[in-house]
Amino acid sequence: MNELPYENKIVLVTGSGRGIGRAIALHFAKLGADVVINFFRNRKPAESTANEIEALGRRALVVKADMGDLDDITRLFDEIESTFGGLDVFVHNAASGYNRSVMEQKPRGWDWTMNINARALLFAAQRAAPLMVKRGGGSIVSISSPGGDYVLPEYVVVGASKAALESLTRYLAVEFSPMNIVVNAVSPGVVETDALKHFDSMRKAENLIGKTAKATPAGRLVTPEEVAGVVSFLASPAAAMIRGQVITVDGGFLLEIMFRLR
Repeated sequence: MNELPYENKIVLVTGSGRGIGRAIALHFAKLGADVVINFFRNRKPAESTANEIEALGRRALVVKADMGDLDDITRLFDEIESTFGGLDVFVHNAASGYNRSVMEQKPRGWDWTMNINARALLFAAQRAAPLMVKRGGGSIVSISSPGGDYVLPEYVVVGASKAALESLTRYLAVEFSPMNIVVNAVSPGVVETDALKHFDSMRKAENLIGKTAKATPAGRLVTPEEVAGVVSFLASPAAAMIRGQVITVDGGFLLEIMFRLR
């Protein structure tokens, strides 16, 4: 088995300064890839991730870009092309959300969330495809959420954006197949990251993380590294015949919910 299956591969991971994105970026670097680190607000974590990648002997390119801005998306891919000449893997991880109830939603929050979570996938994929064709093909993997299929507290806009992302994943998978580009998505359950702190409902619920872990058949939450492992699999030749699918990584949490409703 090749210990560096992504050697000489170029991988873009958006929103990769911390959390799941950081874990994905580092995972690909450990497998031999050169990685493009994208951030928008916080440069320091992005540069820290890049330093770790370079310590592994891989190249890292740090690019500030707002994935909700079409001009920034264009500039991001221009930098990738000028630096590396092509692209092998695009991981659409950058995400945001206005976590409020339906009656508290505002047009600005809707637009912000949809633009980053869903629209960015479409227009970034348009830019990624020609760079992948230069390399003989490639893979696109997006990070979704169970909220695209299930109703979660204060999650209406994020849920709608993830549902749109999953639909786009299916369309891209079909239309990009002739270019030898494989498209899929990963839907993690509750992952142990700082992002949990952004949800009011989670801050208010006493010991929610512990309760969630207890309600998960695996007995614990998902780690960012476990999500990264599934992403790298979907981007590998072993997953060439998996297309347009959303792979759930939640330790069986959703299955347990369904079991309890019986």
